[in-house]
Amino acid sequence: MRYAEQRGPLLAGGLSYQAIFATFAAIWVSFSVAGFVIQSNPELRDAIFSVISTAVPGLIDMGDGEGAISKDRLLEAGILGWTGAIALGGLLLTALGWLASGRDAVRAMFRIGPQQANIFLLKLKDLGLAVAFGAALLLSAALSVLSTAALGTVLDLFSISHDSLGGILAARGVGLAATLLLDTVVLGLFYRFVSGITIPWRRLVGGSLIGATALGVLKALGSTLLGGASSNPLLASFAVIIGLLIWFNFICQVILLAAAWIAVGMEDRGIVADPRLEEERLAAQFAEEERIREQVLNEVTAGPRSWLSRVFRRGR
Repeated sequence: MRYAEQRGPLLAGGLSYQAIFATFAAIWVSFSVAGFVIQSNPELRDAIFSVISTAVPGLIDMGDGEGAISKDRLLEAGILGWTGAIALGGLLLTALGWLASGRDAVRAMFRIGPQQANIFLLKLKDLGLAVAFGAALLLSAALSVLSTAALGTVLDLFSISHDSLGGILAARGVGLAATLLLDTVVLGLFYRFVSGITIPWRRLVGGSLIGATALGVLKALGSTLLGGASSNPLLASFAVIIGLLIWFNFICQVILLAAAWIAVGMEDRGIVADPRLEEERLAAQFAEEERIREQVLNEVTAGPRSWLSRVFRRGR
């Protein structure tokens, strides 16, 4: 299996370790910058907390004392303080480092070496993608608010109670569909632009959709999957950190498994993922054809000469 051959579990473990530090720094900086905006918009604030809690169970303390970060403390964060400056520096180091490691891990699933490009251009691209992923999180929260409002309007139009079974199922279905769409887009961007691999559109969408579906299942079972860490008395004192490590490990394994699925599918179809390798193969093929053509030409040219030489030898 490609995933195991390319040391997928080991790569996912390293990525999950980096993801913890990147997530803490990103959350602190994000709320330091946008905290004054969301404080005046309770619906958007609650939607953002809900999206984060769904994406990373156990990260935000929603008042039950089971999260790693208090939401009240986040809303009080200030970017002008030392904590904001340190978090910003930590975010740049950890987030860019995670994206670089993620790029190499995905390329490993395709059996391609590290991307050969200017290091500064790569970091600049990673920075832009990190900002884009952060914007995707805010967009997800905004879509959650808008979809909830739109669904409420539709339910009221048909005189359906929001607390009825139909209303609850409709709200759940809209939320799952929006999350699936966003996860598919994010994974597609990661596989195509972060890794720098040329992937056919059909393969990219199919693999990203499979990965997004698996992520949706993980999110739905988040509390169940992480329950073992908090119930183990040996891990009780740092159950939150252990739970986050387990969670990010699951997420990273899904990302790499979907990448391996795309890679194997492309190879089965004879699609080359690395244009450089394809250029080298074509160059070698052209050189071999030239060698054979020259050999045949030499044999054809030498044919009459060898026949005449045999005739002259017999005449002597």
